[in-house]
Amino acid sequence: MDPQEYQQIEQKITPPTPYFKNALKAFLVGGIICTIGQAITYLYIIFFDFTDKTAGNATVATMVFIAMVLTGLGLYRKLGAFAGAGSAVPVTGFGNAVVSAAIEGRTEGWVLGVGSNMFKLAGSVILFGVGSAFFIALIKLILVSMGVVEW
Repeated sequence: MDPQEYQQIEQKITPPTPYFKNALKAFLVGGIICTIGQAITYLYIIFFDFTDKTAGNATVATMVFIAMVLTGLGLYRKLGAFAGAGSAVPVTGFGNAVVSAAIEGRTEGWVLGVGSNMFKLAGSVILFGVGSAFFIALIKLILVSMGVVEW
């Protein structure tokens, strides 16, 4: 059988991908996650006297923590299977990825398994996050010193 015949047979037996349905589920779940994040932001502002600017960091930390707990309980995997990118794109996807990697390495021990697998992903995110923050701050400092923008 040549490759062209194989592709024709494969196309006949492979069910069509429901792109619209998948996109709709991802949009709705991602929107719900973001709505929960916005509600947490308002809770920090109302009950803990945060400002709009300072509530963002606490909200991100809370959302990542919630995703990590849900991953540890095995619930985030089910959400990801249903929503696809809708659960992976928000910041909760980062928390899920870190804990998932740590869970995979638990048989290798706490340090070499859990710790090293956890930082396979988190290490690169931290590295590029800090690096990009440094360069953006440097650009802003240059623009401020030139009088282009205000601090």
